[in-house]
Amino acid sequence: RRLLLLIPVMWGVSTLVFAVTHIIPGDPVDIMLGETARPAQREELRRALGLDRPVIIQYSEYLKGLLMGDLGVSLHQKRSVLRALLERAPASAELALASLAVALAISLPLGIFAARRAGSVADLVAGALAVLGASLPVFWLGPVLIIFFSIGLGWFPVSGRGGPLSLVLPSLTLGLALASILMRMTRATLLEVLSQDYLATARSKGVPERRVLWIHALRNSCISLITILGLQLGALLSGAIITETVFAWPGIGRLTIQAIFSRDYPLVQGCILFISMVYVAANLITDLAYAWLDPRVRLG
Repeated sequence: RRLLLLIPVMWGVSTLVFAVTHIIPGDPVDIMLGETARPAQREELRRALGLDRPVIIQYSEYLKGLLMGDLGVSLHQKRSVLRALLERAPASAELALASLAVALAISLPLGIFAARRAGSVADLVAGALAVLGASLPVFWLGPVLIIFFSIGLGWFPVSGRGGPLSLVLPSLTLGLALASILMRMTRATLLEVLSQDYLATARSKGVPERRVLWIHALRNSCISLITILGLQLGALLSGAIITETVFAWPGIGRLTIQAIFSRDYPLVQGCILFISMVYVAANLITDLAYAWLDPRVRLG
């Protein structure tokens, strides 16, 4: 049923994408040929691109292409949109997974530490760090990291995707914001779980405290964490537009910005459709994770 419900969702998203991209001000023909082009040249290119046909005809051809797996040809790059997306997708996936690893490595230990020492000075400091991390905008944090670690210390490349070192600063920029959200959520959910009777029963049976905390308590508090992770993973995999632009990271996010600036309708549509499909897939994986973590979800 869930897979069937994805059909109207994707149809609605694709229709909205088509409408929005055609509302964007600017004529792609003028951008491609320039202001000095002759009217005959403009009409010839407009006819070759199919932009002279009624919008409803363009829409029907657009949907037909989607059903056949054809996302069209980029007006600016003169090649298949699907090929352009497939070339950029690995870079976005690499950045997303690295950012997720950074976020989990920071948030889980700090969240557990704050929950076990709720109300203490350490808890207040952890909460202040979480608020600070969530308050720092990516477009500010990224350049600051570049100035300090790349230009000042020379430890990491300024931009581009040239190896493991070039991944550190972009993933840290994305991961810190996500870590702040996850840390506060980990603390809040663990505080609810740690007072439950079944944990006291486990301790009375001699179960080690580490196992009580990491196996029994953390797993039962993961439903809320999985929700946040599902939403954020969709955003990360689809390409963090600002971060990829700041660090010149060759991912889907930067490709989307380039397509918008060049008024490349097919490429903009392809990028946004890719982002939408990633979000839908992330939500589906989140639902499956619910059932794996909590058997009562399957009974429902």
